[in-house]
Amino acid sequence: MSQLIVKGLSKHFGGVKAVQDVSFTIQGGTVHSVIGPNGAGKTTLFNLITGIYTPSSGSIDFEGVPVGGQAPAALARLGMSRTFQNLQVCMNMSAIENVMVGAHLRLSQNLLASLLHLPGLRRADRACREEAAELMAFVGVGAYCDAHASEMSYGALKRLEIARALAAKPKMILLDEPAAGLNDTETHEIEALIRRIADSGVTVVLVEHDMKLVMNLSDHILVLDYGKKLAEGTAAEVRANPDVIAAYLGASA
Repeated sequence: MSQLIVKGLSKHFGGVKAVQDVSFTIQGGTVHSVIGPNGAGKTTLFNLITGIYTPSSGSIDFEGVPVGGQAPAALARLGMSRTFQNLQVCMNMSAIENVMVGAHLRLSQNLLASLLHLPGLRRADRACREEAAELMAFVGVGAYCDAHASEMSYGALKRLEIARALAAKPKMILLDEPAAGLNDTETHEIEALIRRIADSGVTVVLVEHDMKLVMNLSDHILVLDYGKKLAEGTAAEVRANPDVIAAYLGASA
């Protein structure tokens, strides 16, 4: 069953056509990558899917619900989480508090209970903290449970941000360049983490420039070029596509 269906999606910024008439589907429980040269429209596509941008035209259906133009918070409630190309970590908070923030939509919003520090709220807070610690261990940063976010390395912060996205218990997680700026060891760790997430049943949608990682992980790949869909298929099909080779290496190649 298709978990995400995108039809005729376009986004124009004045005269700039950042995404043009893009259509594709994503099956639940798979790893789906979006690749393309710089400026191809990959992050714009992510921003459209996750509600940061409103489409100029086209439709987006998630879990059978039309979601084009819905706010990110509404999409999070439906089961969609994401990370960003540039870290969005709260450096004035502890590492575990950053992860707990990701669960806020599932926690009680009762102001009176918060003000009175009622037992039920304290129990929920403890449970949330325990879940956050488990997620930190899952992504490989369990050693930082008692640390401040500012004490963590860049690679650890990347995984912390993924833990925060997972705290919302998503059905689909969109990762925008999770391996950007990482060394070989850290990239290998991120690759293994993405596989663990997919194996847990969460659909992974990935924008990434590291082609080795993309080819190793992806069940399906969508290729964009100048905002348009250039190709799509399995890793083997995309790797052998002459249009993709030309877009990345130049027509003469």
